[in-house]
Formats: sequence, C-alpha cells, structure tokens
Amino acid sequence: MIEILASRYAYALMFVLLGIGMYMMIANENLVKKLIGVNLFQTAIFLFFVSVAYVQDGKAPIVPDDPAPGELAMASPLPHVIVLTAIVVGIALTAVGLALIVRIHAEYGTLREDTLREVRADE
Repeated sequence: MIEILASRYAYALMFVLLGIGMYMMIANENLVKKLIGVNLFQTAIFLFFVSVAYVQDGKAPIVPDDPAPGELAMASPLPHVIVLTAIVVGIALTAVGLALIVRIHAEYGTLREDTLREVRADE
C-alpha cells in the first residue's frame, strides 16, 4: 500500500485536497471559508487532470517526417489547455464570489450562513 502511494503521490494529494475542500464547503458557516473550500476543490480537480495527462518520456506533439519506432510517445496538449481554461474560469468565479460576499456583508453585517437565514426569514 505504501509503495502504491509513493508512486502515485499526485493522486493521494488530489484526494486530500478534494476531501478538505468538500469538508470546508459543507461544515463551515462562514461564506469566505466556503469559497476557499471551492477553490481547494477546484485545485484538486486541476491536479487530477494534469496527473492523468502525464506521459512518461512524452515529447511535444510534433510528429517528425521520419519517426523512429519508439519515438511516438507524445503528450496530448488538450488536458493542459482545459486546465488553463478552468483556472481562468475559477479566478472569475472567485472574483464574483468575493464581490457577492462583500455586498452581503454590507447589506446584512454578517457572513455566517445560519445568521443570514434567520435575517432573511424575518424579512
């Protein structure tokens, strides 16, 4: 078991980040902490995509005119492009989430979810 974790440490790290992010989204009442949990969850997914796309001794996907028999181990650029796009979307999501949190705090004076529910129920 230790040998498998040592060789697949990226997957173990991904599951740890995924678990911490999920726990922060579910267990915390503070909206900022929930947003940090979403970011950790996203980071775990990014790590998963990059680690799945890894090719041992992979080269850039440029095929030469006369390839040697063992020379065609190439890495696909598509997962990396998807991760870069997801990072940009994640940054935008974080910015919008923080802007909403600032507005919520200005309007209600709290960031706790349970207090916000009580205040909204009284309105």
